[in-house]
Amino acid sequence: MHHHRIPSVGRTCCRGASSSVRFYTCVSRTSPLATRLASSSFSSSSRLHHPLCFTHKPTFSSFDTRSVATMASATSFYDFKPNDKRGQEVPLSDFKGKVVLIVNTASKCGFTPQYAGLETLYKGLKEKYGDDFTILGFPCNQFGAQEPGTDDEIQNFCQINYGVSFPIMQKIDVNGDGAAPLYQWLKSEKSGLLGLKFIKWNFEKFLIGRDGQVKGRWASTTKPESLEKDIVAELEKKAE
Repeated sequence: MHHHRIPSVGRTCCRGASSSVRFYTCVSRTSPLATRLASSSFSSSSRLHHPLCFTHKPTFSSFDTRSVATMASATSFYDFKPNDKRGQEVPLSDFKGKVVLIVNTASKCGFTPQYAGLETLYKGLKEKYGDDFTILGFPCNQFGAQEPGTDDEIQNFCQINYGVSFPIMQKIDVNGDGAAPLYQWLKSEKSGLLGLKFIKWNFEKFLIGRDGQVKGRWASTTKPESLEKDIVAELEKKAE
């Protein structure tokens, strides 16, 4: 008789044809919704693409006590210092008084063509508002392992295939204990669909107003071009 080991929540929860996928719960275990998500019976194929299934463990090395303190004391977007593509800290206070669109990106996703829409949006608004608007892309490999490349490879891909001219930052985690402090704050400030805090998939979008606060959050399916009206509304406000 063969005995099958039943995986526990937080361990291997789904298995594809050739590889297993790790499951990390990003919502409270005590909530009814978290219980339903953890116990739902998905098929093997659907689980591989489910937003709660990540293909690698979070990066804990970048989540030090300084990051924890920063997250705990953060009051605005300007309190964070993520790394750029070269690994150099970028004080987000440099964007004080500006409007910023934040997007977690991937190079091998069904939503990857949104890079084109983001670039069009970026160039169009830059023509009218200059440096008062920017987009920051944060590559992430947590969803379907769809951003496996190095930071240099990601930069080259974006520029060669989509002519991206807005900043693409260093690759990060956006969910789990190793999530970048900026993304912990973003999620705490604005919930997603059904009130869930975690990032569900690639190309979710957050809008930061001139006051450094989160003004909007949109799902992966929302096309960048459709955000222009909301972005312009923030740009038309006077900087404090």
